Amino acid sequence: MPLAYDGSGIDGGLYTTVTGWAQDAPHWFDRLVEVWSDVGLVVFALFMLYGWWRARAAGPVVMARVLATPLIVVAAYLVNVALKSLVEEVRPCRQIAGSVTLESCPPPGDWSFPSNHSVIAFATATGLWFAWRTLGWVCGVAALLMAASRVWVGVHYPHDVLAGALVGILVAIPLALAAGRAAPLVDRARSGPLGPFLGTGPAVAGRAH
Repeated sequence: MPLAYDGSGIDGGLYTTVTGWAQDAPHWFDRLVEVWSDVGLVVFALFMLYGWWRARAAGPVVMARVLATPLIVVAAYLVNVALKSLVEEVRPCRQIAGSVTLESCPPPGDWSFPSNHSVIAFATATGLWFAWRTLGWVCGVAALLMAASRVWVGVHYPHDVLAGALVGILVAIPLALAAGRAAPLVDRARSGPLGPFLGTGPAVAGRAH
């Protein structure tokens, strides 16, 4: 199959520079970045779990947005999968001759643009930001680190992770805002069998902090 799209003309030089830094970095640092790149998405699931735990004592708007965040992430991921299939950009580690990467290069047909990891990370951060400002900012810093790690280990161009961040944010914003409209449903559910799961919250609708 012919190479579908060559993204190296956009920022292939920057990609090579970053992967060069990775080759010169201390082994312990590279290993730390590799681990984060591989399993860091679990941390974003923990952010959502923590957001739910805190929202049990918050108003129904906050709880509605926290509960919607996993669904928002799924929606952003599906949009990203569609974009990947449309663009079919070859991974930089397969496109650029002599690429030396920390992580094994994904197989042919596993497209590069946009980055799934970045989409998931930034969609999570955006969804939680509309519920808890502080948690959203902390998650946002983690999302930046996740995006950077994907370039550092050599599996994405910088524009892949930037596009992934934009997809995650742009999909999440309207969905997170719309999720607040489900607050009456949360309020009613709190007085039923789901009460222990949803918590009681304050008497008035919660606002994002």
